[in-house]
Amino acid sequence: MTAAFSAAGRARAAVKGAVRLLVADRSWSVTSPVGFVVGLGLLFMVPGMLVAIAVEWGSSTSDSEVALGLGALTTLAAGALLVAFTRLDPDMPPASVFAAVAWTWIGSSLFGALPLWFSGELGSFDNALFESVSGYTATGSTVLSPIEGVGRGVLMWRQIIQWYGGMGMVVLAVTILPFLGVGGLSLISAEAPGPTSDRLAPRVSSTARRLWALYGGITAAVAGALMIAGLSLYDAVAHALTTASTGGFSPYDHSIGHFDSVAVEAVVIVGMLACGASFTLHWRALSGNPRAYGQSSEFRTYLIVILAAAAAATMLNWLYDVSDFSSSVRNGIFNAATLGTSTGFGNASGANPAGDFAGWAPGAQALLLPLMVMGGMTGSTAGGLKVLRAQVMAKYMRVGLLRVKHPQVVARVKLGAGALSEPILQRVAGLVALYAFTAFAGTMVLSMLGQDLITASSGAISALGNMGPALGEAGPTSNFLVFTRPARAVLMALMLVGRLEFFAVFLVVVSAYERSRRLARVSLRR
Repeated sequence: MTAAFSAAGRARAAVKGAVRLLVADRSWSVTSPVGFVVGLGLLFMVPGMLVAIAVEWGSSTSDSEVALGLGALTTLAAGALLVAFTRLDPDMPPASVFAAVAWTWIGSSLFGALPLWFSGELGSFDNALFESVSGYTATGSTVLSPIEGVGRGVLMWRQIIQWYGGMGMVVLAVTILPFLGVGGLSLISAEAPGPTSDRLAPRVSSTARRLWALYGGITAAVAGALMIAGLSLYDAVAHALTTASTGGFSPYDHSIGHFDSVAVEAVVIVGMLACGASFTLHWRALSGNPRAYGQSSEFRTYLIVILAAAAAATMLNWLYDVSDFSSSVRNGIFNAATLGTSTGFGNASGANPAGDFAGWAPGAQALLLPLMVMGGMTGSTAGGLKVLRAQVMAKYMRVGLLRVKHPQVVARVKLGAGALSEPILQRVAGLVALYAFTAFAGTMVLSMLGQDLITASSGAISALGNMGPALGEAGPTSNFLVFTRPARAVLMALMLVGRLEFFAVFLVVVSAYERSRRLARVSLRR
């Protein structure tokens, strides 16, 4: 018996030693930062798929367990193989960092589409991919019609992929990287770049854990509040996941309008506003500095813009007899919040038809476009250009005009007490220019593919800002099946570019172009 225990102990020690060797050395694997990070991203998807399978087992709405299980096994196998046979480069160049970020989103979207495709609910793979890209980019545009009647497990998977995409799977991945001897701050900066970097803790792994703890806490709080407001556990969790991610997917065709409840809408509005704000501010407030909100000029601007848009939309809809005053207030606040945070929920229903902003007064609709462009705050789960960048550009233009009028004056762009350096201003101006050019190019391409100008322009802006609904034929009570298949491919590209804030995608394209030129030169020399 003693010999048996001794043998078992030696075997256990040998297994531990082999695992330690594989993790610490990994000299046998291929150096591929992209492959390794994509593999981690795929592995993080598997728990969400298992949750969706459990929801499907617990309901009697359909029998999609096999589809979900097959998707989970395929994703697990692909992720495990990538992590097993690739490794990171301790000195990752910027191009590799951005490539890892971009390909993680692309890979996650491809494998996230598998359960949706295997279920047969979306028909073709390109429709399933559109739904998955819309989910991971926290956009909320859908081609699933009708939504109700689809298995609860499949619908829960749609909600879960938005929750993953809200905070960013790359941020989750970097909690593992320090244990492998590679820091992950560059990945977090590439995932959500802003004018300046602001860590919550000295170690990047601590920052990522705190972000996810805060994100999970807000999600749980929203779910609890929705249950108090009268929703079932399934409905509360499903909508909490996409409120926290400012994604906007719902398991119902009429979205939040399905419940026709002012209490539910009030909870969702508070949740959207909280997650459209900077998580750094939330952490500072919870850490004993509640005055951090008032000290942030971006936060003040964020709230003022949304409240002003809600008030103006309310008055215009009431004056133009779109709805009575109380309904105008309800719909003005809800839709200003849902678009100002890039969430994209809708509250229109048979009892509240005025919730569909496609039928609002023209002036009220025009107010929504700036919200769709601007989005939420930097450091939030929201999409869009971000409030801080809009602030910087407004001040930059003011300083430019002042220099034209008074050439000798020394004027600087300030945020708070400090002045922004020229490199930061140039970076922000470059991104804004890229944003405008991409929106214009997307509008032109969509128009050439058969869409009317309003639907094409608002669709491009919506996809680029990860908003969800658009104007025209793609309003909040419609879906994106109004776009042709080629047009939906364009919209998918815009969603990814907008979510990764241009630089990751464009640097990958530029790197690929430069690599192809180098290979062409080498082949010509031969």
